Amino acid sequence: MMATLDDLKIPALTDMSSDEAIEYLRQLRLSRRTPVKKVKSTSKKAKATAKISAKQAQELLKLLGG
Repeated sequence: MMATLDDLKIPALTDMSSDEAIEYLRQLRLSRRTPVKKVKSTSKKAKATAKISAKQAQELLKLLGG
């Protein structure tokens, strides 16, 4: 059996009073305004390691056994 729009049980705007319809639309609009959280991928440690010189990188490779 296939679902239809009538199965959603959402009241039609034409069946609501003006105040109810405006309030319903306002709530829908506010619910879609959730801010997108941005994840910061760089940390202080990552920033510190990005600023090493070639000589420091070479010494670090020797310490790591590379």
